[in-house]
Amino acid sequence: MNVFDIIGPVMIGPSSSHTAGAVRLGRVVNKLMDGALPEQAEITLSGSFAQTYKGHGTDRALLAGIMGYHSYSPEIRDALEIAKDKGIEFSFIKENIKGAHPNTALIRYVLHDGSEGAMQGASIGGGNIQVSRINGMNVDFSGDNNTLLVMHEDKPGVIAGVTNIMHWEYADLNISNFHLSRESKGGKAIMTIEIDSLPPETLIDSIRRLDHVSNALLIRRV
Repeated sequence: MNVFDIIGPVMIGPSSSHTAGAVRLGRVVNKLMDGALPEQAEITLSGSFAQTYKGHGTDRALLAGIMGYHSYSPEIRDALEIAKDKGIEFSFIKENIKGAHPNTALIRYVLHDGSEGAMQGASIGGGNIQVSRINGMNVDFSGDNNTLLVMHEDKPGVIAGVTNIMHWEYADLNISNFHLSRESKGGKAIMTIEIDSLPPETLIDSIRRLDHVSNALLIRRV
C-alpha cells in the first residue's frame, strides 16, 4: 500500500471513487481506442454509480477519461459540453449488472470507421480501478501497471509466440501478471500481460505480426 491508497489521487473532486476512479476507467477506453475519439459512447452505470452519478460528477468524469483527460484535468467540469462540441454522441443508462461491484461502468463505443468495442470495470476506492471485461471477455487488471492486451485466435503456439518474443527480443521486460480468457475452444481469445516497465512500440508491432493475432494494444499505466 502506498500513500495514494490512503489519501487518494490528485484530482478534481468531489469523490475519489466516483470521480477519479471514473476518469481512470474512461482512460482505459481511450487507450483501447488508441487515443481516438469515439463517434458514439453508450455508458451503462450499475449500483451506486447509477444512483449518484450526476451529483458526484461520474458522468462527466467517465466522458473526460474517454476523451483522454486525467483525474486532475479542469476540463472534467465541462466534459459533457466538450464531448458535444467534439461531435461525440453519448448516453447514460442505469442498469443493475448482475454480480458487479457497486461502482461499475460498462462502456460501449463506436469509432468513426465503424469499429466497435466495450470495456467493463469498477472503481474500487481511493481512485483505484479493476477492469473485468473487454469486448465481452473476462480480463483482470488494475491499470496500475503497463498492460499488453493481445487479441487472438485460440490456437496452439500463440501464447508461446508472444512470450518467446518477450524473452528473446526484449529480455529486460518482466511479466508481473498474466491472464488468458477465451470465448470457446479455438475461438476468440485475449491475453492480458502486465509488465513492470514500459515496453518499446516495436514489441507491439512484433506481436501484431504473429500468426492468429488480430491485434495487440499497450495500455500505459493510467
